Amino acid sequence: MSEIILPPGHPPILPRKVGLLLMNLGTPEGTDYWSMRRYLKEFLSDPRVIEVNRVLWWLILNVVILSFRPSKSGHAYAQVWNKERNESPLKTFTRSQAEKVAAAFSSQKKLVVSWAMRYGRPPVAEQLQALQAAGCDRIVLFPLYPQYSAATTATALDKAYDALKEMRWQPAIRTVPPYFDHPAYIDAIAASLNEHLATLSWKPDRILIAFHGLPREYLDKGDPYHCHCQKTARLVRQKLGLSADFAQIVFQSRFGRAEWLKPYAQDTVEALPEQGVKNLVMISPGFASDCVETLEELAIGLAETFHENGGVNFSVAPCLNDSPHSIKLLTLLANEELKDIL
Repeated sequence: MSEIILPPGHPPILPRKVGLLLMNLGTPEGTDYWSMRRYLKEFLSDPRVIEVNRVLWWLILNVVILSFRPSKSGHAYAQVWNKERNESPLKTFTRSQAEKVAAAFSSQKKLVVSWAMRYGRPPVAEQLQALQAAGCDRIVLFPLYPQYSAATTATALDKAYDALKEMRWQPAIRTVPPYFDHPAYIDAIAASLNEHLATLSWKPDRILIAFHGLPREYLDKGDPYHCHCQKTARLVRQKLGLSADFAQIVFQSRFGRAEWLKPYAQDTVEALPEQGVKNLVMISPGFASDCVETLEELAIGLAETFHENGGVNFSVAPCLNDSPHSIKLLTLLANEELKDIL
């Protein structure tokens, strides 16, 4: 093949590559008041997350919530903070997932794997620009949300599309679809739960399958998240041969006074000991990585609630994180979108 001769002054032509960008929710850069305030302001200012009158919400957010919430949230993050790396567990695990997925694709020299956060750092726009600068003219966006919601998957992709609007020479884009009912995902959740149960010296009287909550209004507007969660729970039960009464779905992290998806995790956990449930296990298949919602809200907060109401044994199974189950799953899902362009 003859050498390509470029005209004088022409910029170097990089070998054509393909990018894979893992995208997670986000994290504050510290647990102090101002770090938390910056993070919460970005997160709670997102109209995909809070769908109310923007002027009214601006007043509530800036006058009330951002005056008090950062300290409370900072305390919660401090309980689970990765002090060795001075970062949240979500950042630690997402970085590790990207590194291990890259290692799994090491034979694909054309592929560049990176990661970004919808809120906080590293920002989506910066990572997209870096992939393009590395020669990626095709990029696969991989939102790490098994169940689709406008408040998670859609806003992560919105952020990427906003960045693309600023690029004169845009790369071609693909997205990994929600994988709430993918057989490999169900297998990974079931296997991970079985491994956790095998580490316990007791058997659960009940398993709660917890998903992050959403306002009921979002479901009424057509958001499929609730349906996706229900199907995930049903398929996990089916895979493990569990009844709906034994492995019950709940929704956590309710915020504000509006009705959210039910049943509420807090109310359910409070009531279980009186119903004879003394040994409880919780899993969180909606999170790709452990985070403040699983490590603090469930493993600390709901554990206290369960014990205060008469419960005896309580355990939260780890999320898939950067386990072999996780990397096998993420690699398979990514490869389904990459296989015909690498």
